[in-house]
Amino acid sequence: MASQLLSAAGKFVSLPEKYVRPESQRPRLHDVINDTNIPIIDLGSPDKQQIVAQVADACRSFGFFQKMMGVASEFFHLPPEEKAKYYSDDPTKKMRLKESVRNWRDYVRLHCYPLEEFVPGFRLLGAISLSLELEEDYLEKILGEQEQHMAVNYYPTCPDPELTYGLPAHTDPNVLTILLQDPNVAGLQILKDGRWIAVRPLPNTLVVNVADQLQALSNGRYMSVRHRAVVNSDKERISVASFLCPGNGVVISPPEKLVGGDGCPAMYRSYTYDEYYDKFWSRALDEHCLDFFKR
Repeated sequence: MASQLLSAAGKFVSLPEKYVRPESQRPRLHDVINDTNIPIIDLGSPDKQQIVAQVADACRSFGFFQKMMGVASEFFHLPPEEKAKYYSDDPTKKMRLKESVRNWRDYVRLHCYPLEEFVPGFRLLGAISLSLELEEDYLEKILGEQEQHMAVNYYPTCPDPELTYGLPAHTDPNVLTILLQDPNVAGLQILKDGRWIAVRPLPNTLVVNVADQLQALSNGRYMSVRHRAVVNSDKERISVASFLCPGNGVVISPPEKLVGGDGCPAMYRSYTYDEYYDKFWSRALDEHCLDFFKR
């Protein structure tokens, strides 16, 4: 259905009515602050103890950090009839092209295997396990046969960015999300202490954010970061997000070490990732899915 794709429609002079958000839901871009203090972690550092300490601090304070692109652009500029071959509303398809209803973006979603070839994800899981004072391979083992999903997002120039979003505020349902930002165009914003912060793209850097399953597994020590994508009227923007996911049948429950004793009671009931994922896509995007699993 090429007619439904923003990337097939050409340049817009005005924002179509279906994309205009109600007044209370608009991004209020003038209230966004710029922040250069988002943690940057060099995972190649020989000082492993320092890496673990930096990861712990970043996951506690921001739920977010950054670590030290052409094919996507070529795809979204293919002729409409070529892109239409991949268009689908079926979430079970391994590759599908989609237009987000009322969101100013098109995206391609992919399931990528094997995960063990995605080395940065495993290195991060080890550092995060150690930062929680668990065995280094704890998260890798507990997450079972993991999957990697990928979303390639295309945000066209928008005639009125104040009235809509590329993607409204949300958290991610997986464990970790690793994002390759467009190096020349900002658009990602995170919520911290009640304020939206613009994340400036840095060269040779990937953005990492804590997602819902890590919040549950850490028993609330690390918080899933709320984030959104805004658009602009001058430049199109592309980003590539990689989602590290547990195996579908894996039971999500914090380790005993983080529950009871000096720790807190378990914040969430046990559940399978399948159960969580189904709930995530059936509730409103502005509702934090983890709230439905609180004890």
